[in-house]
Amino acid sequence: MTAGEPHRMDPAGGCPHADNARLLARGAVTPVVLPDGVPGMAVLGHEALREFLTHPDVAKGPQHFPALRDGRIPAGWPLRTFATVPGMTTADGADHRRLRALAGQAFTARRVEALRPRVDALTARLLDATEEAAASGGGVADLRRHFALPLPMGVICELLGVDAEHHDRLHHLSSQVVSTDIGPERAVAANREMLRTLQAVVAARRAAPGDDLTSALIAARDEDGDRLTEPELIGTLLLMVVAGHETTLNLITNAVRALCAHRDQLRLVLDGRAAWADVVEETLRWDSPVSQFPFRYPVRDLTLGGTPIPRGTPVLAGYSAAGRDTAAHGPDAGRFDITRAARGTASRHLSLGHGPHYCLGAPLARLEATVALERLFTRFPGLDLAVPESRLPRVPSFVGNSVRTLPVRLRGGAVTR
Repeated sequence: MTAGEPHRMDPAGGCPHADNARLLARGAVTPVVLPDGVPGMAVLGHEALREFLTHPDVAKGPQHFPALRDGRIPAGWPLRTFATVPGMTTADGADHRRLRALAGQAFTARRVEALRPRVDALTARLLDATEEAAASGGGVADLRRHFALPLPMGVICELLGVDAEHHDRLHHLSSQVVSTDIGPERAVAANREMLRTLQAVVAARRAAPGDDLTSALIAARDEDGDRLTEPELIGTLLLMVVAGHETTLNLITNAVRALCAHRDQLRLVLDGRAAWADVVEETLRWDSPVSQFPFRYPVRDLTLGGTPIPRGTPVLAGYSAAGRDTAAHGPDAGRFDITRAARGTASRHLSLGHGPHYCLGAPLARLEATVALERLFTRFPGLDLAVPESRLPRVPSFVGNSVRTLPVRLRGGAVTR
């Protein structure tokens, strides 16, 4: 990357922070090249992103993406689902409010708090299973596979009324959907299978309705089709499944990595001098589970952070960069420090969004992560990585931000970092 040259987004992902720092040094907004040479922009600075996320002349609807509208984006483009899936993430105005209201009934403060006993019970069971996996694995277990993944997947699927037989397949397909280095044939196949799987979920709930979000959405669809179309029903389920577990999976994984690398911070919270909620918020800021989220489009030419953004440009929301923006978070923004809130130096992060598209499941993600981390480290305070951090393989995406595996020793062990 040379000065003035658009940054080419690496489809394979990788750790975003070094690139983010270099790009932020250029400015809060930068031109990027998306997969297949599609030109775009990324908003990286905290204040610029905050403004962009609520700007009245910025929209989410795919009709505002000229290359897509004109047929220049192929079916197998790895980011196409983000741009086209019918639902809240591609709706604006009254349509967005209608869809959000329908899905929001599952995420009220009362309903989320009512899930706490279920989250507690599932966490305890998964910790038992993780300990068993470590015992049979020479003292090492993949915490991401045995704990960080099945917790949010189990909770969101219970909310949706998705039978357990679909859980593993839905995670596999979700990881394909958010991957940015997937080939076109695999991308098309994954999206088709995801559609078939969700249609099977809908068919099961139509045959046997329950007290779950899918049944409620079906009722809204079947009783008054004007409230929800069939594609919107499937699109909403896709969003709930993917966002409902991938984000929390990455959040828990990143928090464990951060605490293992910063034992002084872990000691603060174990000693009661900081709260587990502080760990969650600092992880969201310092190592956002979503790095670059697609897409928003200016509906007219804009200038943001001193940089022009032409009308119709597909724009990434750079959450991981904004989280370490020194202009917002101070000169030590690159330091993991869970005492920021107590010291009054914390600046509210944007990692769960901002404005009308703020993450609907944020209260649930915070609940799951807080319970998971507290139970995990209370039971295994000596837990540590079983391999150096540098050897952990990254998720193949510049959208998601985490590692694919997290081998740990539950009772510690020497690791050369």
